Amino acid sequence: MAGKNTDTLIQTLKARFESHPKRHAGISWGEVQERLEARPAALKALAAMEASGGEPDVIGREGKAGPFLFCDCAPESPTGRRSLCYDGEALAARKENRPKGSACESAASLGVELLDEAQYRALQALGEFDRKTSSWLRTPTEIRALGGAIFGDRRYNQVFIYHNGADSYYAARGYRGLLKV
Repeated sequence: MAGKNTDTLIQTLKARFESHPKRHAGISWGEVQERLEARPAALKALAAMEASGGEPDVIGREGKAGPFLFCDCAPESPTGRRSLCYDGEALAARKENRPKGSACESAASLGVELLDEAQYRALQALGEFDRKTSSWLRTPTEIRALGGAIFGDRRYNQVFIYHNGADSYYAARGYRGLLKV
């Protein structure tokens, strides 16, 4: 990323970090910024998350000295990443009314992962997300092998995990990315 774009992105991330301290208790922005500035690929992925409406923020850390975890924290599933089926296999299987792409392939192109069920529930403990939308989640291989995929949302003050055919897609279903930095 070019210098001015990097500076703007870092300032955006810093402002979001400072606005939501509950998401990353015990983590200092200085540590995060130092790690970001040393990883241009991470900044590129975060810029793509931001550009597609994800509003990425730090939601924790793996262990005491492990990577920082950035996740899409937009109130609803990111607008630039909706109307996707689950993966490339599901996309190829659709003969009619194909969506524009798949969540797994889109995430890989951004350099992020889909959240799994535990990560999604942990995110939901930090705020209220997907009250009007839903997000595809990394699906266990046993479920995917049978043609299904899972997604989550928040309704009635509860987090729900559901299933659907992996080839399904809806205007209000997207995905949230996870990036380890």
